[in-house]
Amino acid sequence: MSFSQALEVVIGLIFVYYVLGSIVSLITQWINESLETRGKSLERHLKKIVGDSHVGDFVKLPQIQALRPIRYKNWYSFISSSTEPKMVEKIPVATLVDSYFDFVGLTASKEITGEGLKELISAFPDSEGKRAVAKWVGQGVTNMEDLRKRTTSYFSGLMDQAAETFRSNARSFVIVLSIFLTLFLGTDSIQLAQTLWTNAGVRELAVAQAEMAVQMQQADGSAPEIDVDDLIQQLTDLDIVKIGWWQTDIPPENSNLNTWAMFLVLKILGLSLTVMAVSQGSSFWYDFLKKLVSTAKGGGGGGSSSSGSSGAGGDAKG
Repeated sequence: MSFSQALEVVIGLIFVYYVLGSIVSLITQWINESLETRGKSLERHLKKIVGDSHVGDFVKLPQIQALRPIRYKNWYSFISSSTEPKMVEKIPVATLVDSYFDFVGLTASKEITGEGLKELISAFPDSEGKRAVAKWVGQGVTNMEDLRKRTTSYFSGLMDQAAETFRSNARSFVIVLSIFLTLFLGTDSIQLAQTLWTNAGVRELAVAQAEMAVQMQQADGSAPEIDVDDLIQQLTDLDIVKIGWWQTDIPPENSNLNTWAMFLVLKILGLSLTVMAVSQGSSFWYDFLKKLVSTAKGGGGGGSSSSGSSGAGGDAKG
C-alpha cells in the first residue's frame, strides 16, 4: 500500500469529479442557451446606457443586430435543423461606443460647441448613460475625442459587470445542479474513496479511463468534447457510481444507534464533499487530472511493482 496506490485513488476520485462536473457543465450550457441568460444579462446593462424604453430600438441598430448568435429555435430543433437569431450576448466596447454615438446623434457633432452639446444631451433618452455624459460635459469635457475616451472607459466597466452577472447566474445553476446530481446518484466521496482503495480492479479501470481522457485533450490542452451519453457510460463502466439510493450500502438491521448515527454523519459528509468538488467545474478537475496523470506516469513506473496498482500507473487514463 504505497504512494502509488494512494495516487491512483486520488486520480480515480478526480476522474469521477471531472465526469460529473462535465455533465453539470453541459446541462448548465443547455439551460443558459435555452433561457438566453447571457443575452438577458447584457440587456439589463444596456438599459443603463439608453434607458428601459429605448433598449429595444438600440439593439435594432444594424451593427448590433449583426452580433446576434444563430442557434436552434428550441431544444428539439436539431431534428429539423431549424435555427434563428437569438439575443445579443456580447458587444465589443468599440462597437458599443460607436452604436451609442449613432443612437444619440453624437457621431455627426464633432464641431459642436459646449452649449450646443448640452442642448443635444437634453434630448437623450433618460438613463444612467445620459447622466454620465451630462456630468462630463458639465465638467468641461466638450471635445468629442475626450468624450469618446470617457464613454469607452464607462462602457468597458458596464460590459465587465454584464459578464460578471452572467457568470454569477451560471454559477448558481452549477451549484444547484451539483446538489441535484449528487443526491440523485447518491455519490458519496468517502464511500467512493474506500471502494477505490480496497478494490484494485476498479482502481486500475478508473486510472485507465482517466489517462484516456487526458490523451483525448484538444489541441489547446483543454478537456475533450464529450457528450452526456459518453460521460454516463464512463461512470457505468466503473461500476462505482450507481443511480439510486436503494444501492447504498447501509448498516445491518440489528445495528445500534451509534452505528446508524456514524453512518448518517459520514454519508452527509461524503455527499457534501462531492457537491463541493463537482461544483468546482470540469475544467478545474481536468487540469488537476493532467498533472496527476503525468506524476503517475513519471513516478508510477518505478513504484508499480506491487500487484494490482502496478499496471494502473502506466495505463492510467487520468
